[in-house]
Amino acid sequence: MLAEAQTLAPDISGVVGPDYGFGLYMHWPYCSKICPYCDFNVYAAKDHDTDPLLEAILNDIRAHKETLSDHPTLTSIFLGGGTPSLLKPHEIEQVLVTAVDTFGLQAGGEVTIEVNPEHVPDSDLAGWRSAGINRVSLGVQALNDDALKFLGRIHTADQARAAVDAIGAQFDNFSLDLIYARPGQSLADWRVELGAVLDLGAPHLSLYELTIEERTAFGKRAARGKLTPLEDDDQADLYEVTQEICQTAGLPAYEVSNHARSEAYESQHNHIYWANGDWIGLGPGAHGRLTYGGHRYATEAARLPEDYITGPMQFRSVLDSIDISRELLPMGLRPRGGLDLRRLYALGLSPISAGDISILIEADLVRMKDQTLILTEAGRLMADGIAKHVAKALNI
Repeated sequence: MLAEAQTLAPDISGVVGPDYGFGLYMHWPYCSKICPYCDFNVYAAKDHDTDPLLEAILNDIRAHKETLSDHPTLTSIFLGGGTPSLLKPHEIEQVLVTAVDTFGLQAGGEVTIEVNPEHVPDSDLAGWRSAGINRVSLGVQALNDDALKFLGRIHTADQARAAVDAIGAQFDNFSLDLIYARPGQSLADWRVELGAVLDLGAPHLSLYELTIEERTAFGKRAARGKLTPLEDDDQADLYEVTQEICQTAGLPAYEVSNHARSEAYESQHNHIYWANGDWIGLGPGAHGRLTYGGHRYATEAARLPEDYITGPMQFRSVLDSIDISRELLPMGLRPRGGLDLRRLYALGLSPISAGDISILIEADLVRMKDQTLILTEAGRLMADGIAKHVAKALNI
């Protein structure tokens, strides 16, 4: 059930919404261990009875159909968390069958599950594939035992390598997630580690710089002076080395933090986020963006599992043209193809001045192709700052 909003935004059809992809994201909130850098809505798995939460998620899928009856079939499904690989294959299949029966799935649609290396030996990978999974995202996070210990991970580098081998035997399409720019990390160490990661042969890498969030264990440690983040200049050097190494290895960046062997291995689901398509957010604390009736809505599910089980209320608010612009601009700039500024102008914004654009072009941070603003390699390093510069020029 969706809580009704009081005000409506202008018609934004064709600017954002399902024309740019329609996905389903399920958040499974339980983890064997909560990592000190994690800022997600997660809880220790312990001995929870998962049946009530699973049933609530299935009911939530069906409940969305009435509101989204005019939506096209799904282009992607993403099971994230938390640790959705804690679910059994038949439970995963229940989610996927319910989603496909309710909304359909395009031929070749991407169906991803997030996995931790320590769970792979006890997981039924063939069962996942039979259930409908066709892409795996493996949370390696580091390929160095000391770094893994620092990050609070409970797997070793050798376990990560073994997990990649097992996944690669069952799935052609898989991704490795890693966190770099860790305190004290040197360029030389990262070159060695990233080279070892590339040797694993994954067709997709998501490489993220460590972010210290205030509410996390790392954030509290940093506030006490017990953890010192890497200096900005050092982080920038590591980012540039990352781009150079991955480009040479045949995995160029197709987005600020994501690399793929070819377009076929780019994340269909993440492209929905970057393009401001629509996605249903399921599970405790999950966020969604839905466009219908000419208006765009932000949804958020109840955060506590017990509240979600009682009734998965989706709190819904209408996004006005400024809200939409503030989301579209920074996200739309991130992929290799850039952002067509006419989408912003269609929301009622005045065109950005030639002077504001020329400053960025002369600094070799962006280039313009027709009305599309595209980050250069140097610009990707400053993506957030460029988005803020453009937002200020657009008065949003």
